[in-house]
Amino acid sequence: MEDFLETLLMLEESGEPLETTRVASHLHISKPAVHQMGHELINRGLITRIDYGPMKLTPEGREVAKQMLHRHKTLKKFLMNLGISEEVAEVDCCEIEHVISEETFRAIEEKINS
Repeated sequence: MEDFLETLLMLEESGEPLETTRVASHLHISKPAVHQMGHELINRGLITRIDYGPMKLTPEGREVAKQMLHRHKTLKKFLMNLGISEEVAEVDCCEIEHVISEETFRAIEEKINS
């Protein structure tokens, strides 16, 4: 769910439409999986969607997406500062951002910003 919302925000910020095909391609998942997750996010009030139209983040969904994108960018920068290649840092931060404690993330964030 978090990756999905983060992807919607990244696509939106790059000016791309929030269409099923684009989201599926970006996340490397099937269009039916995007459709299923879309319904879940609609039910949670995190996105809206007109039938066969693009998705749109709700204010609550946008806030969750911004938090996840911030975590992603911070962790990627931290890993790259350690000398990790950008490609590996991108893959690793996608995994780390979902399991890292808030305390550890804040310590990393503080280190990056100092």
